[in-house]
Amino acid sequence: MSEGQSQEQRWLLLIHQLPSKPAYFRVKIWRRLQGIGAVAVKSTVYALPANAEMQEDFEWLLKEIVAGGGEAMMCEARLVDGLSDAQVRALFDAARDADYAEIAEQARDLAAAIKIDATADKLADARSQLGRLRKRLAEIVAIDFFGANGRLAVEGLIAELEAQLLEDQSMAREPKKAAEPSELKGRIWVTRRDVHVDRIACSWLIHRFIDADAAIRFVAGKGYVPKQGELRFDMFEGEITHEGDRCSFEVLLARTGITDPALQAIAEVVHDIDLKDGKFSREETTGIASLIAGIAMANASDEQRIAEGAAVFDNLYRYFRSKRG
Repeated sequence: MSEGQSQEQRWLLLIHQLPSKPAYFRVKIWRRLQGIGAVAVKSTVYALPANAEMQEDFEWLLKEIVAGGGEAMMCEARLVDGLSDAQVRALFDAARDADYAEIAEQARDLAAAIKIDATADKLADARSQLGRLRKRLAEIVAIDFFGANGRLAVEGLIAELEAQLLEDQSMAREPKKAAEPSELKGRIWVTRRDVHVDRIACSWLIHRFIDADAAIRFVAGKGYVPKQGELRFDMFEGEITHEGDRCSFEVLLARTGITDPALQAIAEVVHDIDLKDGKFSREETTGIASLIAGIAMANASDEQRIAEGAAVFDNLYRYFRSKRG
């Protein structure tokens, strides 16, 4: 069940017109807008969530635009028609996911380089690069207002890199052992709202193979304080979430200790849809990705997405079981 639904969203809109010259001024303002996390809802209209901090960011930018010979105004708005709040939030998430994808690619490249050449000089250089990636990640997290999906994958990749680069390898994190079935039953499971493939698949796995009567709650992606006895999945700092280059479904499957080849095949499909790295390149991935995307677009309710997604994964499971047979 969903809880703590947010109140009606209010937005700050910066409407501006910049002089055609000098060109560097237009680039400067564009970079300022990117830096504060604003997204374009129209060519000269940028939006931020309405709060005091965001208002101050826009106020400084407005002054800078006017001082540079441009025109600007700021207003607080409630969307009535045209774009919905969900569509505007999706614009923010898409922008941040693009940022996270860029960092993830750099992290994978760095991990691959370490495997090829792990000399002392290369490892020292890799630590410097990792520090820059961490700094860039912190900058993106600061403007990730609605908890975009891509953050979990990047956090997992960077944590894995940090473990690889520890000078004392004995301090590296050991893989978590499989849980006893009793540890996972009768629990309240919590995940982020607006579920997509990884969270839908995890919910199916929980109900189908771990606890048919499990309660699953959907909460805000940022700022949620867990209650005693809850298990968070596919959430930042969750008990079950991305680890290294593994998505939450892969981690949850490993934690259960279930060794079912059909479930492993599903894990590979979910991995490639969620992380978009083509690691397994299963032929079924594209079709399943389209089905899940269609379910998400057609259903605002997380409960309905999971119910319809369960049918997809039930059929996929039967397919892989019969294929193996």
